[in-house]
Amino acid sequence: MADIHANLIGGEWTTSTNASRNINPSDLSDVVGDYAQADDAQTEAAIDAAAAAFPGWAAASPQRRGDILDAAGSAILARKDELGRLLSREEGKTLAEGIGEATRAGQIFKYFAGEALRLSGERLNSTRPGVDVEITREPLGVVGLITPWNFPIAIPAWKIAPALAYGNTVVMKPADAVPGSSWALAEILVQAGLPAGVFNLVMGRGSVVGEAIVASPKVAAISFTGSVSTGRRIGARAFETGKKFQLEMGGKNPLVVLDDADLGTAVGAALNGAFFSTGQRCTASSRLVVADGIHDRFVAALAEKMRALKIDHALKPGTDIGPVVSSDQLEQDLRYIAIAREEGGRLVTGGERLSRETEGYYLAPALFTETDNAMRINREEVFGPVASVVRVRDYEEALAVANDTEFGLSAGICTTSLKHATHFKRHAQAGMVMVNLPTAGVDPHAPFGGRKGSSYGAREQGSYAREFYTTVKTAYVFGG
Repeated sequence: MADIHANLIGGEWTTSTNASRNINPSDLSDVVGDYAQADDAQTEAAIDAAAAAFPGWAAASPQRRGDILDAAGSAILARKDELGRLLSREEGKTLAEGIGEATRAGQIFKYFAGEALRLSGERLNSTRPGVDVEITREPLGVVGLITPWNFPIAIPAWKIAPALAYGNTVVMKPADAVPGSSWALAEILVQAGLPAGVFNLVMGRGSVVGEAIVASPKVAAISFTGSVSTGRRIGARAFETGKKFQLEMGGKNPLVVLDDADLGTAVGAALNGAFFSTGQRCTASSRLVVADGIHDRFVAALAEKMRALKIDHALKPGTDIGPVVSSDQLEQDLRYIAIAREEGGRLVTGGERLSRETEGYYLAPALFTETDNAMRINREEVFGPVASVVRVRDYEEALAVANDTEFGLSAGICTTSLKHATHFKRHAQAGMVMVNLPTAGVDPHAPFGGRKGSSYGAREQGSYAREFYTTVKTAYVFGG
């Protein structure tokens, strides 16, 4: 393979004997690039480089850290069209979504450039005369970041930026399916003046690179976003080695639609939340919990909107939904569609693989009705453009169904009733609640995370990120 994109280790671009080919899911003949696959030794070298760089970076002034993050954010925003196009080629989001995600990444870096200067402490009066109490926050050390394929630039950004802002050094492993966006971020950080070893990029298989990061005693903390099974394994290993860890995993998010909902608002929220970004969002509205009085009108209106969607090449003008990210993900989606049929669900529209001008992983968004909450289609995360409708009698049953899941990331309700909206906000068992909005779609300055099986540890994003990326020190001083 020629022109291999190398790993970044200790400030040097380091290649390897193995490389992985990054293919465009919209056009399987389009090679995005070839990316180096790190081995155990290279991963250990990256960890060593981050450990060596930590004392200097931790001692750097908040202004210096903030200036570098701000420069990186400006570069991302200046290149948002280029980066968005790269993202769409490797992941399959529409170009508009890709550019939007790149813009968000730039905004995240700029936000944390300010947070580097806003890290504060406390001073308390002791219960003992003449003693002062000071509470400060300090960086953890080397932080391992393991990121998913569905948001290949935004999620790395919201992990990298706070880690660096608060004085940590980083070893990052991006998802093997989408290394290009992370490689571009690494290049931007180098050009922004980040000292050698402060940020290290090691691309490769989770069983090799991820395992080495989790096992290393030199890594103080792990932040992971991905599948439930992998997250639980990482959590167990991190606990064994005394690491701080943060896990963002699956979701089976409900969108409740009550009889009094505005039909257009409800259909728009369901269409966006369930199917945009090809349904490949942990916050996607995969369970549509619909009250009996509006059920038939809602299903008919949503199915009509779905049939009008244009599913095509992610870079083609007018495309509403691009392809599924990979052949493995497409097979999983089709398998769950078959399971839903076997369980007795009625396929209202979609669910078939599509052929387009270019060969790719195209799937017509699928909508099932006549399902109940005990079916696998409503218990397990599909992670594709597949949603099912559960019919309920009233608000009380809707709330019970919404909460009847092992997950608790995001939950939504469409209603014109202030009473029901207020009650749902308080009683939905989810980390994030949306009223008359899609369950997917969050602001970068607000905390992100869930409950139950969806998340473990401190929240991500906004000022809440400091809870994970810093440790608290309490100092007692007696002046004599």
